[in-house]
Amino acid sequence: MTTAATRLAITVGALPARSGLGLKPEHFRTILETSPDLGFFEIHAENYMVDGGPFHHFLSRIRSRYPLSIHGVGLSIGGESPLDETHLRRLAVLLQRYEPQSFSEHLAWSSHGDVFLNDLLPVAYCHETLMRVCDHIDRVQEMLKRRMLLENPATYVEFAASTMAETDFISEVIRRTGCGLLLDVNNVYVSCINHGRDPRACIDALPLAATGEIHLAGFARDTDSAGDELLIDSHGSPVADAVWALYRYALQRVGPVATLIERDNDIPAFAVMLAEANRAEDMLRAQAASMPA
Repeated sequence: MTTAATRLAITVGALPARSGLGLKPEHFRTILETSPDLGFFEIHAENYMVDGGPFHHFLSRIRSRYPLSIHGVGLSIGGESPLDETHLRRLAVLLQRYEPQSFSEHLAWSSHGDVFLNDLLPVAYCHETLMRVCDHIDRVQEMLKRRMLLENPATYVEFAASTMAETDFISEVIRRTGCGLLLDVNNVYVSCINHGRDPRACIDALPLAATGEIHLAGFARDTDSAGDELLIDSHGSPVADAVWALYRYALQRVGPVATLIERDNDIPAFAVMLAEANRAEDMLRAQAASMPA
């Protein structure tokens, strides 16, 4: 298990307490031509795990101007199988190349053995899973020589095998491994509506002192097999008003923290994304102004 001394050694940098955007190929040229006033950009690691090509060409130029967050989607932190060491080594090379201020991954699993599933699947919150997730995070932090952030998931089902609340599970993982929290406010809202819980109470129960980044995104509405409303973390629409309100509450609890606007589907014009980032920036500045000097 990671020791306290090791945790200090692998803690690096920090994103500025500003708003940022996910970096999309559709927007590469606009960003370079206009140099928008943004705090940072974020990429999905797996899109850049090649030696060369146009993605690296543009990312290198943008990285020279902006702080960077790298977000992993393929480590399968919650999986039953050992981590894919080849994938982990490629990730380490990517982080050495771009030296991001932040690296994060999901509390989920996406592979089993040699089979990769193009989805982020939930885990049961029990002692066995806790030990496995902690072992995996320890290995990631050891390999990458840095602290990682763990993102709270959006969930649609709950397991009978779970013996802990999600917030307690995440708190214990962070306590044992020294990793940080990527607070996805949209995921909190989606999960709480799906399971009939209070989103603010969920925010309060998370280890907020460990928050290193916040994510905001849009959701889609669906219905489950019983005909009840089901929210889907779709990343394909603007941030909903209810999520903006929950974000304001989260800022009151944690203070200004680097905040990403996520959009992975139905990508709009860059100006549309920038407007959402500016809204988050205004809220960050208002929160900073309201805090004691």
